Amino acid sequence: MSTETQNDGDDLEDRVANFLRRNFPQIQMHGGSAAIQDLDRETGEVTIALGGACSGCGISPMTIQAIKSRMVKEIPEIEQVNAHTGMEGEADMGGGGGMSPSFPGETVDDGDADEGPEAPF
Repeated sequence: MSTETQNDGDDLEDRVANFLRRNFPQIQMHGGSAAIQDLDRETGEVTIALGGACSGCGISPMTIQAIKSRMVKEIPEIEQVNAHTGMEGEADMGGGGGMSPSFPGETVDDGDADEGPEAPF
């Protein structure tokens, strides 16, 4: 009986992964990734982590909204979708530990100058 439960869960996880691949191929085409971070079968809640080029992408909020609205319609067992790029807390300058964007030569709060990336030669 436990193998049936495990198979049911794997089927749901497979369907979520296939949904992401089928509906959002542009994520991979643009150097991003989408992975199931957590799947709670009892509550129908899934957490999707977008990474790679999605982190910091200007249209990732729209991609997240599309995933959230379409997944609950297409997969009946899914009732709530949480999706993030890992960048949400970084915009909060209230001590969340994230880094703020900086520009070459700009002095940041810690007093160190950011000279930008080093040349490859």
